[in-house]
Amino acid sequence: MLEDLATAVSSPTEWPAAYPRGYAVVDVETTGLARDDRIISAAVYRLDARGEVEDHWYTLVNPERDPGPVWIHGLTSEVLEGAPLFRDIAGEFAARLADRVLVAHNAVFDWQMIAREYARAESEAPVRQRLCTIALSKELGLPLPNHKLKTLAAHFGVVQQRAHHALDDARVLAEAFRPSLRAAAARGARLPLQECRPLTEWRDGPAPLIGRQAGGTYGYGGYRSGSWRPSRKRPACPYPNPGRYEEGKRLKQGMRVAFSGDTSTDRELLEDRAVEAGLHVATSISRLTSLLVTNDPDSGTSKVVKARQYGTPVVDEAAFGQLLADVEPADGAAPATRTDG
Repeated sequence: MLEDLATAVSSPTEWPAAYPRGYAVVDVETTGLARDDRIISAAVYRLDARGEVEDHWYTLVNPERDPGPVWIHGLTSEVLEGAPLFRDIAGEFAARLADRVLVAHNAVFDWQMIAREYARAESEAPVRQRLCTIALSKELGLPLPNHKLKTLAAHFGVVQQRAHHALDDARVLAEAFRPSLRAAAARGARLPLQECRPLTEWRDGPAPLIGRQAGGTYGYGGYRSGSWRPSRKRPACPYPNPGRYEEGKRLKQGMRVAFSGDTSTDRELLEDRAVEAGLHVATSISRLTSLLVTNDPDSGTSKVVKARQYGTPVVDEAAFGQLLADVEPADGAAPATRTDG
């Protein structure tokens, strides 16, 4: 399979004119997965239009707090204490990203972490589009048993040397992305590009200082140092639930919408837009749920699993954004407010 693919896409004679002119393959290691977690290392492989490596770059970053799951990334408080702060490397990082499509494995996560760090530094990352290699592998129909980076790497014969080390993960991804890109070009396939919207402001809650890992039970998803926004109780939706969303049709006011996983737009902002359009934002999935919005329908989260069980329709964030622009009014209600922009 690998030899046939390599032969077929080694050098497409016709390269799609609409393809990007350059890529920045990125990997970041972090203190955890929450909104207020921090980047502790970052790597970028710059590739040209056809996926050939131009150069690479790597840095440690002092997160100014506990490093989180050291047993995963191997970066201790002592190692990170003398590392530069994110604001000190923001300019060089930006130079590596400028005028390129950000490529990452589960790209929405890497982009969110990067966007938040730049917002904390009162700046913006010069990224306008991203490409997720998970989405690309699905677009190509690669016969993968799962969507882990090591599985994608093994499919293309790429050997990983140090898993969860940002530089090696970025190298592995760059080597796996090149044949994927060529396969897409050979077929004239559409690249699954997504818009990147930078954050314009950020406020962290209180966080422990670096050096407090001993005796802690911090981990990915288990660390919550605070919330950037106070929790809010939403008013009840004034419209009755008209039922499930049907593909190809419009959303209708009163529909129950649930969200699962990371989103490129801040989750609470996305929920605000849904509420403004007259939708009911649900915190869980039931047989009454009209729609589940998730960028990773294969994630195996409880909401995704229940959506499958109940036959709840699923769309990604980009499709949901388009649907929000034209929500059908509830019976007897005034036209819904447009939420695009």
